[in-house]
Amino acid sequence: MLLLAPAKLAPVNAESPPPATGPATLEEFLRAIEARAFRFAELGLRHRDDALDAVQDAMLKMLGYRDRPASEWSPLFWSILRNRMTDMQRRGLFRLRWLLPGSSNRDGEPLDWADDESPDPSRHHDGQEAWQRIGSALRQLPARQREAFTLRVLEELDVAETARIMGCSEGSVKTHLSRARAALQEQLEDFR
Repeated sequence: MLLLAPAKLAPVNAESPPPATGPATLEEFLRAIEARAFRFAELGLRHRDDALDAVQDAMLKMLGYRDRPASEWSPLFWSILRNRMTDMQRRGLFRLRWLLPGSSNRDGEPLDWADDESPDPSRHHDGQEAWQRIGSALRQLPARQREAFTLRVLEELDVAETARIMGCSEGSVKTHLSRARAALQEQLEDFR
């Protein structure tokens, strides 16, 4: 067994930028984006099983792009997922029963938006309630506004990347986002 001496660390310079914290591999990227992608798909498709299928299909397709630079993974993934969701809707896999009050999954369990594993029950309940309110407000938005809000605000993509993913101009992204923010602010005003 060959043991290497530890490398000497260079002194930390207060002016040097912090090291990049992005994912080193495509698998790490996909693991990090999985929950957000699922929520995005579930809001768009309005059915848990369809959302799982769409995210899984998008992740599998991303494996073909593993040689692309890491900076391209996020916009590429969101484009693939959005296209997959559109395909599913066009093929009739879109289930409108999710729009009904008291929505549940196939097993009859209410949809759970909170992913908080906190041991504090009240905090867990508050998280669930918040996600239900936000999810409900997002579902009421038109699809383009919901996509613009999710990609710009939740995923923090820039306007150009969002426009490319949505297949529209940067001005349209800004308009959709502005309208989404106004509608969400109005809908969630009493929840603050």
